[in-house]
Amino acid sequence: MSASEAVAGFTHRFDPTSLREYDIRGIVGETLHAADAYAIGRTFATMVAEACGAAPKVAVGYDGRLTSPELADALVDGLMAGGATVLLVGRGPTPLLYFAATTLATDGAVMVTGSHNPPAYNGFKMMLGKKPFFGAAIQELGRRAAGGVAAAGAGTSRPVDVADAYVARLARDWDGGARALKIVWDNGNGAAGDVLAKLITRLPGEHTVLFGDIDGRFLNHHPDPTVPRNLAALVAEVAARGADIGIAFDGDADRIGVVDDSGRILFGDQILTILARDVLRAHPGSTIIADVKASQVLFDQIEQAGGTALMWKTGHSLIKAKMAETGAKLAAEMSGHVFFADKWYGFDDALYAAVRMLGVVARMQEKLSSAMARMPRVVNTPELRFDCADTRKFAVIDEVAARLREAGATVSAIDGVRVSTADGWWLLRASNTQAVLVARAEAYDEAGLTRLKAALVAQLAASGLPAPDFSGENAGH
Repeated sequence: MSASEAVAGFTHRFDPTSLREYDIRGIVGETLHAADAYAIGRTFATMVAEACGAAPKVAVGYDGRLTSPELADALVDGLMAGGATVLLVGRGPTPLLYFAATTLATDGAVMVTGSHNPPAYNGFKMMLGKKPFFGAAIQELGRRAAGGVAAAGAGTSRPVDVADAYVARLARDWDGGARALKIVWDNGNGAAGDVLAKLITRLPGEHTVLFGDIDGRFLNHHPDPTVPRNLAALVAEVAARGADIGIAFDGDADRIGVVDDSGRILFGDQILTILARDVLRAHPGSTIIADVKASQVLFDQIEQAGGTALMWKTGHSLIKAKMAETGAKLAAEMSGHVFFADKWYGFDDALYAAVRMLGVVARMQEKLSSAMARMPRVVNTPELRFDCADTRKFAVIDEVAARLREAGATVSAIDGVRVSTADGWWLLRASNTQAVLVARAEAYDEAGLTRLKAALVAQLAASGLPAPDFSGENAGH
């Protein structure tokens, strides 16, 4: 039958909160169920078949969460019922699934992962061909499932083991020579554990791994390297061992955190600054992309290093699409997603970013902390996330933008509003994935930062919202 025809007896409605901008995600047993996984597989198989014009080949992987095997099984059943040939990549990090999809030339790929969310959550990240499947495509999947629009077929599945090939490919781009760094890795009980154990045997240096076992309960700390308290064990171990660097991953290892030899946490824009300088030595003039939350220091440093700095919207799918459009060699987000198209495949991969970061540090004639100390000094807030209803959040941005235009402010509207003043800049944007607003401010000194925060608070108050917690301790998932 035609893929556009309805299959008798198959209709499915998702909880509307689960259909996000970049993925499908929810609380298992409440807003996300095995039946959802089956419906995703059944409907996605149809959409992939339409795109490739043949019976689709789809790779499937899953992370270490306790609910992931059940959801992956239901997903595979749905894909096969839709006529797909399913390549079972098994348990591991999201970049392993991306690597399998890229090197095995699949027509689509689905990763079952809750990423950095609490243990009760889980979800699905998808690729169509080599591109992310997101935004309107996810909403279309929901509409098709509700309307029973799905193909019927008798697909098959078979396991594929790409872990060794992936590790070998990661190690192939080691460019730090024979210098034996002292490295502490914090796996956070995330899905990278088994791959990481293989990778460190291929890299020079002295390696210490914290919480290397894959455990979806995350008993040691929450696997989100953007929240400082989650890096406390890594900071302590770097100090105890006199290590050169500490590396942390989120739950599915598509985001990286870095701690230097002094115990200082480097965030996404600072990591990108170090990596961009290195890439630009080999590719002068190349475009480097960062999201709107990044420091102005980063954009200035890229330009000073001979690159073309491009500010773009937040969101890993949006960044990947912009990289493909511009031919950028490197990109990153404040959240720790790092995307290499220099030697690598353009997808976000914390393990690969770690290998490249370690190579840079190994070639330095000084400590990483010394290199960081020479960067221009600014003061800024952490990323601030605070509740605002989905029905209200975008309207607030529109109201703020209108007032700023009327006041003649200097505003970038790439993603929300980023306001530049003599003191520095402040940002307010609506999250695409949660009922929250996101803010950040950066100034040249504390007095300037106080003024920027006051301007932000005044705009929020004018739209009936309270001041955010500027400590960042309530930064969410």
